Order: sequence, then structure tokens, then C-alpha cells
Amino acid sequence: MADGRPIRFTNLDKVLFPATGTTKADVIAYYAEVAEVLLPHLRQRPVTRKRWPEGVGTTDQPGPVFFAKHLPAGTPAWVPRFPIEHRDHVNDYPVVNDVATLAWLGQLAVLELHVPQWRFDEQGRALPPDRMVLDLDPGEGVSLADCAEVAGWTRELLAAEQLALVPVTSGSKGIHLYAPLDGTHTSAQVTDLARSVAHALQADHPDRVTAVMSRADRGGKVFLDWSQNNGAKTTISPYSLRGRGRPYVAAPRTWDELAAPDLRQLEYAEVLSRVASRGDLLATLLGPLGLGAAAEAAPAGRRPPLLSNSRVAEPRRVGLPHTEPTVSTPGPRPSPPSQVRPLDSMPSAAATTQLVPAAAATTQPVPRRRHPTRARRRCNHPTRARRRHPTRAVPRCDVRLPAGR
Repeated sequence: MADGRPIRFTNLDKVLFPATGTTKADVIAYYAEVAEVLLPHLRQRPVTRKRWPEGVGTTDQPGPVFFAKHLPAGTPAWVPRFPIEHRDHVNDYPVVNDVATLAWLGQLAVLELHVPQWRFDEQGRALPPDRMVLDLDPGEGVSLADCAEVAGWTRELLAAEQLALVPVTSGSKGIHLYAPLDGTHTSAQVTDLARSVAHALQADHPDRVTAVMSRADRGGKVFLDWSQNNGAKTTISPYSLRGRGRPYVAAPRTWDELAAPDLRQLEYAEVLSRVASRGDLLATLLGPLGLGAAAEAAPAGRRPPLLSNSRVAEPRRVGLPHTEPTVSTPGPRPSPPSQVRPLDSMPSAAATTQLVPAAAATTQPVPRRRHPTRARRRCNHPTRARRRHPTRAVPRCDVRLPAGR
């Protein structure tokens, strides 16, 4: 039993992290103990899971890992879920709102929990995002301290826009920066803001920061990944374990810690100790009804300029082309802007249903263009007669002759 739900636990002594001897029982116990601060950040978000049923293995022999989107056969009926429509199928995704669901995922050797920046409402419709995330990913030769320095520049830039960032060491190689939102803008609008932040920092620090997704451009730089605000993408959840060589955690940090010379990733036992003494360092992301705390903290009529002058969006039914948590395809590459484009300069979520009139969207056929340097060969077919039209010019022929003729 877990939290009053019947769960059959098996192979609890299975070692999932050989470097530390951490077992499946330890993983389940961690998630049960950290649930008080983890669950509010997971609540009503569809969860993509990464499973290591044989453990993470070693550097030389890593264990097999499985992405899990659709709930498997045999999932207990009490596990809450909502469907998401993909291009040619529908997947049922779990929402992790209680300790029992966390424990059940631990039984399946789920280590990593990946979620989008939006939540479902109680009817299973997608709400606008309630937070923005920036993923600082170090390229080759870049340290965690270098990421922390870039995080500080990002904090200064967004402080001018009255957005307060909260840092999280990712448990892998980099740093995540979260900002609370008031739930009045679409994922596309938040992505646009994040992209402009990334390009502004690239313009200010071209030798240290890149906003370009191509891995060939990341050497010696910090890639500021803005794309995880896309409604179809996911990010590792704060307080989630990572499937690395040691049981690291995506751990909320303070800005003083990021400035420390001995900054490093934290393991799960350290995170539990910090939660016991400090509570949830990400509590500022949480507000009433799951919205960002910025809307709650600002007096009526005095919301931060980035989040003002917008109507609350009507919830929309989900139809998102869900993708893997890892960014793998290049996105748009706009030229670096001179400054961050504020959210209040964009139309609200409720006002973006029809940005281009249908008549304006009609495209005219594009005329066929000749190759600028390649000449078109005349037909030299030895037997085919070329009849001339009395008034029409003889067309050229593109018949290619077989070899040897």
C-alpha cells in the first residue's frame, strides 16, 4: 500500500545506481519524502517518463533507457490521466498529483519526470503556461560556473522587465531558470519572449552565449535554449532524479549558491536535507489555482508591465504534437533583436485565434524558375520526329537518352 492505494512492489533491492549502490527502494523512498515540494510543481501536468529498469549502468556499459508517453497496459485505474491527440494517434498521459502515483512510477523504475510549462484544467483542457523556462546548456569546454555567470546576466536582463528568475541546477550539466507567469499568454508568445532574451544575450556576449541550436556552434559557449517553452516540448521537473552515473537531482538553488566557486550538482540525499531545513526554494512559482505568483503578488491594477494589458485565455482542448524532452531539431533562427520584446507588446492568448484573415492567407502559384547556370539541352533523339506547330514555337525536350545510344 502507498498513500492508501494498493501497489505491488517488486525487486526493491535492485541497484539502479551502481556507483552509489542506490536501489529501487531508495528511489521510491526519495520520491515519497520529497513529494511535499515536488507534487505542487507536477500537479495537472502531463508527465513523460524515462525508465531504467536495469539501472543506469556505468560509463562503459550504460543501462537501457526507455521513454514512456502512453500509459502501459495494466496501469491502475486510480492513476489520473488525460488524452493528448498526436498527428495519427492519441496517448493517455498520467498526471502526478499524489504520493501513490509517484510510488507506482518508482516501482516501474521511472527516474526522470519531464513536463511542459502548462497544466490541464479539471476537464482535461490545456491552460496557458504558468511559467517560463530557460535552459542553459554548456558546450564543450564550458563549466557549470560558466553557466552560472550567464545565468547572472540573464537575471539582470529580465529584472529590467520585472521578471524574477529562480535557478535550478539541472542534475545533468547545466542550469534551468524559471520565471512565474500569470497565465494570460500562449506558449507561442512566451517562446517568443524567451527567444528574444536568448538573442539579446548572444548579441551582448557573442563569445560566451549562443541562441543557435546547431551543436556545431556550441563549442566554448553556453547554449541558451529558449525552445522548451513550446507547448509540445518538456523539461525535467524540479526535484526529479536524473538518470546519470550518480543519483543527481534537478535541484532548486539560491543566487548566492550560483556565485560560489564550488558550485556543483546535488544528489538526492543532499536535496532531502535542504528541503527539510529550507523548504521549497521554488515556492514563488506557485500561486492560486496553479498560476504564477507574479499575478498573486502584484496589487490590483499594478501587474508587472510584461504581464499586463491582456485578457485571460479561454482553455483550449489539447491537440499537441508531443515530442521528446530533448531538443533535437533546429528551430527558427531570427536575427538578434536589439532588446527584449516584452510580453505586453504581444496579443493576449484570447486574441490570437485569427491573426491573418483567410483571404490574405491565400497564396498565388509560384512561377517555375530556370536554373541560373544549367543550360537546358535540346532533344537529340535519333528516331523521334519533332513536329512543328504552325504558330507555336517548338518546345525543348528533356528526354534523357539511355547509355550507349
